[in-house]
Amino acid sequence: MKKIIFLTFLLLQILYAREITPSKEIEVGGNVMDMKIVNNILYVGTNEGTFESYDLATDTLIEKIQLKPIHDFMGDLMNPKVYSIDILNGKKLLLAEGEKGTREVYIAENNITTKVISGEAKLLMQKAKFIDGRHLFLGLLSNEIVLYDLKTAKTLYLTQLSASKFSDFALNEDKTQAVIACESGINYLVDVQSGKTIKSLEGGNKDNVFKVSLKSDYVSAAGQDRVGAIYNIKTGSVKTFHAPFLIYATGLNHDASMVAFAFGMDNEIALFDLQSQQQKFMLKGQKSTLNSILFADKNTLYSGSDDKYIMKWSLK
Repeated sequence: MKKIIFLTFLLLQILYAREITPSKEIEVGGNVMDMKIVNNILYVGTNEGTFESYDLATDTLIEKIQLKPIHDFMGDLMNPKVYSIDILNGKKLLLAEGEKGTREVYIAENNITTKVISGEAKLLMQKAKFIDGRHLFLGLLSNEIVLYDLKTAKTLYLTQLSASKFSDFALNEDKTQAVIACESGINYLVDVQSGKTIKSLEGGNKDNVFKVSLKSDYVSAAGQDRVGAIYNIKTGSVKTFHAPFLIYATGLNHDASMVAFAFGMDNEIALFDLQSQQQKFMLKGQKSTLNSILFADKNTLYSGSDDKYIMKWSLK
């Protein structure tokens, strides 16, 4: 009976949600791996070794950085995947594949791209972001976090959060805290400068969390168990949204009044108002499995997936 009630409630949510199709499609140089929006510019990392910049006023390409090919385990040349990107004061950060399965970090500035962490460091990095002009915050596949000093080329700390495999992390606005997601379903809120755990956010997901978003003291978590979770950092409370399929991506808007979740086998995106907990929109038209959802403003989203097409969505 409970299952029937839940399915009826889910169906009503979908029926009353406004359906939206993409307002524009941006074709990039490879499958989308990571995206970021800063000052109305969309930055994209791809699996073809590119870091691309698009002016959102015109949705046109303004810059493209191409990393050199690398050798795979068989010795064949291939373009490196760019797993993670970031931007800070004109500096562009690229975390990419290195030779024979290693990971490397590059910083591009003034048309010069410099390797700042080589594969010889043996850090199996999955995500990297600027903390400031001197420090990087790294997430390793081993679910270890690292604060790295670019000036001294040294690791300031390496902290193991759990034995579970790392999935994702998100920084707060002032980059003092990060929330780290892993395959256990537990999300760890940590102090960036010390690497110490502040609290664990749990109870929403019982399995792997693919992606997290952090805005205004709220965390959204996209779960393999088909649950989208919203945590209040201050109280530790959690709200959940149940999807008909695995939830691969999520994104909160700037004031955490609305959350987006990948929400179906056909790569739909469901948007929920967090005050009413009602579904407001259903976005349809993504071509492949979602991996990135970003709010450019309260009425505009961009989403990326495992192909070379980024979708622009207008909620107006």
